[in-house]
Amino acid sequence: MIELRNITKTVTSGTEALTILDDVSISIPDGQFVAVTGASGSGKSTLLGLIAGLDAPSSGEIVVDGSEVTAMPEDALAKLRSEKIGFVFQSFHLIPSLTAYENIIIPMEILGTDNAEQRTDRLLEAVGLTERGHHYPSELSGGEQQRVAIARAFANRPKILLADEPTGNLDSKNGQHIFDLMKDLHRQNGITLVLVTHDDALARQAQRQVILKDGRVVSDES
Repeated sequence: MIELRNITKTVTSGTEALTILDDVSISIPDGQFVAVTGASGSGKSTLLGLIAGLDAPSSGEIVVDGSEVTAMPEDALAKLRSEKIGFVFQSFHLIPSLTAYENIIIPMEILGTDNAEQRTDRLLEAVGLTERGHHYPSELSGGEQQRVAIARAFANRPKILLADEPTGNLDSKNGQHIFDLMKDLHRQNGITLVLVTHDDALARQAQRQVILKDGRVVSDES
């Protein structure tokens, strides 16, 4: 489902070149749940952004569901993201002027999905927020906002879910709850899930753990 082949990402910091990812090669099969861990600055979030086509590597190839994203124009990348990739962020990124229900239904309305209202109701039920759909993000707890964000990420039935520190702004109890919810939705929907986390205890519950250090893969264990 996801192939990273000799990926290097270098940026300019002042007058010096800074290597964020250094010759990274990872193959993730369809339906696998992979946790990516490592210290701050190890390249975890950059890796997710490259998979999603939000950034381009300095060298190497990235193939997502049979398409080489490193060779795609921006309009094709946007189409790939809208149809095949869901993204969950640490800071939720909900639209504050919209209710939970509206935040979830918007991706489906953009694509013209049939039965969007019914699917939104089912997603709210799946994340345990049936009674909270009419609330705005400011009226929800952090854990509830993240559950809305997860439901939104599943709105267009993505083949791949990328989650960047989804429990980072939550306490341990809510963090475990969000993690369990993502595991359940992964299993029920058969998606490929790539989760970036700093929490080793959570990462060890995934099917596979990839550890980055200084931009390189130092461990890759099932």
